[in-house]
Amino acid sequence: MMRRNTAAFSFMAWTSFASAFLAMFIGIYTLEEPLSEKGYYAVAALYLTISAFVLQKTIRDNQEDDELYGPRNSDAQE
Repeated sequence: MMRRNTAAFSFMAWTSFASAFLAMFIGIYTLEEPLSEKGYYAVAALYLTISAFVLQKTIRDNQEDDELYGPRNSDAQE
């Protein structure tokens, strides 16, 4: 079975994700604001990260379904 992405591309994607995630939380940690505000930023950052994963999986799954079964016959998808 042939993979869509090479090992180098997968490594680069995970490395860029990890470095951006780490940089985001270093920025929140060094922020000179009360702990309650830092917590708000941290929760919002986690929510944004999780929603980005869900969105990309949904888009990919829909594209794969369209390739396998054809586009849906619904006005809601347009």
